[in-house]
Amino acid sequence: MEEQEERLVKQQKENKEKEEENGREITQQIWSWGAGTEGQLGTGKLEDEHTPQLLINLSNSLSSFGQISLLSCGGAHVIALTSGGKVLSWGRGASGQLGHAEIVSNCLYPKLVDSLTNFNISHVSAGWNHSGFVSDSGCLFTCGDGSFGQLGHGDYQSYSSPMQVSYFDSKHVEQIACGMRHSLVLLKGNSGDKVYGFGSGKRGQLGICADKTTSVGIPKACSGFEGVEVVAINANGDQSAALSDCTFIFELQASCSWLESCVGEGEVFMLGGRHHGVLSDPQIKTQLHTLSGDVNLSKVNVLDGMKIVQIATGAEHSAIVTGNGLICTWGWGEHGQLGLGSTDDHTIPMLVLPEDNSLISRVYCGSGFTFALKI
Repeated sequence: MEEQEERLVKQQKENKEKEEENGREITQQIWSWGAGTEGQLGTGKLEDEHTPQLLINLSNSLSSFGQISLLSCGGAHVIALTSGGKVLSWGRGASGQLGHAEIVSNCLYPKLVDSLTNFNISHVSAGWNHSGFVSDSGCLFTCGDGSFGQLGHGDYQSYSSPMQVSYFDSKHVEQIACGMRHSLVLLKGNSGDKVYGFGSGKRGQLGICADKTTSVGIPKACSGFEGVEVVAINANGDQSAALSDCTFIFELQASCSWLESCVGEGEVFMLGGRHHGVLSDPQIKTQLHTLSGDVNLSKVNVLDGMKIVQIATGAEHSAIVTGNGLICTWGWGEHGQLGLGSTDDHTIPMLVLPEDNSLISRVYCGSGFTFALKI
């Protein structure tokens, strides 16, 4: 792996020097791989891809709206947020989660979410079959499957256009995180940071009380964050988590059926299930403070000596970006979501090689697929 890294870094340096000499602008590039039978890869085809695909057509389509500042990958759909606050989406739309004001089985290419064009959107999140959007003025919009109350409108209806969540009309929403059947919202303001949950709570993922709740259609404040400044939230599968400014992780669900969690500064630690090799081959353990007590974190020793700058996790696979802009993946590989040219599972991180050996800025994982972005 070290020889591959050195070769890629050297080639990237040479390519960059040539581009600068020729006076050409270095453009944004996007790759995707893994499950693609519902159009979520943006390749224009309804099929899986086992190796990274450079999405020239998708990149060109998105570039007309500006640089991509954030991608969010859900169950089988993708939301792209541009630097100018515009939102595009593609993939599975059978529940209205694309926000295009219509029900579509598959949307193969990025399409602008027209109803949000009058707003400057600052944050987006794609859940299993629903989506959330936050404007820079603090307004929250949701669409898609609402059968568990995960849209926060007080009903259990589904919507194919983003609808403003009236509960937060007098509040300033900073972030939304959409899971499989629930959502989290992070507020900012003079009253302090507050986390709200709504949707399915049967596994305790809403964090609103000691007892598990079947479903909540109206947002309710999560317990346990008194006096804590929360800087980020995460919801994936039936798991929820919040990150404080003191680097504590508050886990709102003790057991994790979909997503393993990764935390660390320059190093990778894992917790969760060991199926499909998602925990790699951990040996060193440390303690994580949660609302329900302390749990063991396992360090991924094979990554020792590598500077890790970003982590992404999907349904049952993981990806990291190194300080040199390289991607390593491991875990479940049934749909090719590891990008290694096969459908095998891998228990240790493996180096992914984009076809043109470009270095990566960010990586994003959906349930069974992966996107990579170079800026």
